[in-house]
Amino acid sequence: MDTLLRTHNKLELLHPLHGSVEKHYFLSSSKVSNQEFRIGSKKFQQKWWLVVDLAVVGGGPAGLAVAQRVSEAGLSVCSIDPSPKMIWPNNYGVWVDEFEAMDLLDCLDTTWSGAVVYTDDKSKKYLDRPYGRVNRKQLKSKMLHKCVSNGVKFHQAKVIKVIHEESKSLLICNDGITIQATLVLDATGFSRCLVQYDKPYNPGYQVAYGIMAEVEEHPFDLDKMLFMDWRDTHLNGKPELKMKNSKIPTFLYAMPFSSTKIFLEETSLVARPGLSMEDIQERMVARLRHLGIKVKSIEEDERCVIPMGGPLPVLPQRVIGIGGTAGMVHPSTGYMVARTLAAAPVIANSIVQYLGSERGLLGNDLSAAVWKDLWPIERRRQREFFCFGMDILLKLDLQGTRRFFNAFFDLEPHYWHGFLSSRLFLPELFFFGLSLFSHASNASRIEIMAKGTVPLVNMVNNLIRDGD
Repeated sequence: MDTLLRTHNKLELLHPLHGSVEKHYFLSSSKVSNQEFRIGSKKFQQKWWLVVDLAVVGGGPAGLAVAQRVSEAGLSVCSIDPSPKMIWPNNYGVWVDEFEAMDLLDCLDTTWSGAVVYTDDKSKKYLDRPYGRVNRKQLKSKMLHKCVSNGVKFHQAKVIKVIHEESKSLLICNDGITIQATLVLDATGFSRCLVQYDKPYNPGYQVAYGIMAEVEEHPFDLDKMLFMDWRDTHLNGKPELKMKNSKIPTFLYAMPFSSTKIFLEETSLVARPGLSMEDIQERMVARLRHLGIKVKSIEEDERCVIPMGGPLPVLPQRVIGIGGTAGMVHPSTGYMVARTLAAAPVIANSIVQYLGSERGLLGNDLSAAVWKDLWPIERRRQREFFCFGMDILLKLDLQGTRRFFNAFFDLEPHYWHGFLSSRLFLPELFFFGLSLFSHASNASRIEIMAKGTVPLVNMVNNLIRDGD
């Protein structure tokens, strides 16, 4: 996608869909200022001012989704990102029904009729739920198109400091430009640039290495994506590596596009500390060799390290968060894209309601109201249950993990669909837990009771402490 964004007296944006250049006045030359200010030992020259209702820091899917919806309501929005032209780097996989619910089916470039899970060499499960790969170029193009049409301003820079006043915030960028906003949204992901935390941050980590590859051939069904492959026979000749994998297992995730083109990703579901990328790559090489997959060329590769769980940010606080910066990653699975895109209209509607209404909330009152809509008590309780699930998964070795997913995917689709897509809330999550326990083998039940008692007590205590 050839998107050109230039910050000057005017912003020129080469439209990613139509190729036409649209010009939007970015900053008025009448507001030039030569005021100098200092942050630490560095001096900055303040060049321009822009006043908006909402400043969105970060140009990822979540940030653009909120910018699009808030600007549709007629509020002024500025999107600030140091690399606005960059194509989002990671391959996103989603359940088709998740994107269908958000009217984003046109942003899936490939779909599979279902998925497959191997828990071991003898167990193969078919998941009757269509899966798709997100077309990152199309999704970004669609969002940018709507943002441009709605008059969103784009600024290519990095925010280095935010100064909060009673009813407004000043965002100081590394190019000296200052942007004044009534409300600030931090959509910078796991860097957590602006959103504040006040508790020790000790998450689990999902680590993955993936390649989009041209191969001679592969053994996978083109109509099914490989959701999880926990088999370990590829490590039979590598006793040291097999021992490591038995303690902290990894699985293969694969999207076959043709008989010779495939996305392959070796993934550690969750570990603390996270596995090294070198370890995961070594396991992947052994697996591909065992499967007879010979890579002819690599179109792209990706290295993912996703923090999972950990505390929520300070609630409320002046800066609003979304996505990774707001603790919205699914603590048990690492899923985030569909969840944050679904949360974007919640945040946007909240901003429009409280900022654009006659009530006209400002400052701390405004941000507190938006945070409450983003993390209501039912969502916080849901996340607490998911963190409980993560704490159990952290303690499972390969055999325990296999037993867990054998029971998990034997559940009624309503339960495993709802758990993976964050659709279950208390008390339905407790019925999910009871159903999982009833489907588990005796060995798995004993393991869950032994390793899940302390996390269960912690979860109950946290639920009791957390009030609305």
